Amino acid sequence: MLPRWSQAAVHLYKLGSQNNMELRKAFCFVACRSYAKVAMAANDSAEKDFSTKPEVQLNKMFWTKPCSLALPQGSPLRVEEPKYEGIRHIIFKLLLFYSKESKSIRGANVVYRRIVSQVDKPAIYNGFGVFNMEKTFKTTFSLLVLHMWLYLRRLKEDGKEGVEFGQYLYEIYNHDVELRVSKAGVNLLLTRWMKDLEKIFFGNIVAYDAAMLPEAKYDELPNVIWRNIFSVDGLSKPNDAAMGAVQAMARYARRECSCLSLTDKESILSGNFMFSSLENPRYDDYVREDKTEF
Repeated sequence: MLPRWSQAAVHLYKLGSQNNMELRKAFCFVACRSYAKVAMAANDSAEKDFSTKPEVQLNKMFWTKPCSLALPQGSPLRVEEPKYEGIRHIIFKLLLFYSKESKSIRGANVVYRRIVSQVDKPAIYNGFGVFNMEKTFKTTFSLLVLHMWLYLRRLKEDGKEGVEFGQYLYEIYNHDVELRVSKAGVNLLLTRWMKDLEKIFFGNIVAYDAAMLPEAKYDELPNVIWRNIFSVDGLSKPNDAAMGAVQAMARYARRECSCLSLTDKESILSGNFMFSSLENPRYDDYVREDKTEF
């Protein structure tokens, strides 16, 4: 039996093939309703005025050739498996510390911390923000889903082992989202909001996958990113200034897909990789967030 996230994704993809427009409208409705309830301090304003922020050379970002994201041996950012000897090794082995499941759970935790670290980078948001995004529950959740999709997409290349690992990662993600929802002030009807956010998660994954199909139009991915991440209501159209940030994020997503594909399996499953920098080149002397402690 396939893991839950795989089954749901396949089911939603079939629905999307039957009636793509109706599916999008349904997910937009659920997303707007859920965000409005979950993010208690959500932004009440209309679409943000991206032109009022310090100018960023967005048109020059994320054009570089894709490369492996694996951390080199000896990097202080690597997380290595603990190595015990003697009696301690025997005890831990009896406790199944070295079992495949235990290793996968530890690896999934490292991977998720990499994802959260990338999503929480100050370089994304106001101030030094490349994308001029206000840091709210909606934006952080949307970016979390985007990076989960990037990683889960890469796991598909590893077949059954990747699918099994994805289940561990999804469970960690789900627990973290529940904590984030509670922290946002939603304590009543928590199960209901978690179900709504789960629908948004799988809906976004289906939309991103469809936008990356060979037959998809090139502007499909920017359009999906606008609806899922930047737009307040999921229906309006971006202005010229906002479109620059949307297109830059679409280039970033495409490039990360290629970079993750170039990253070896061991690094992917152990979490010994680092997403590409999102820093604004004009302010990188001030923002240094690449190093994450684990």
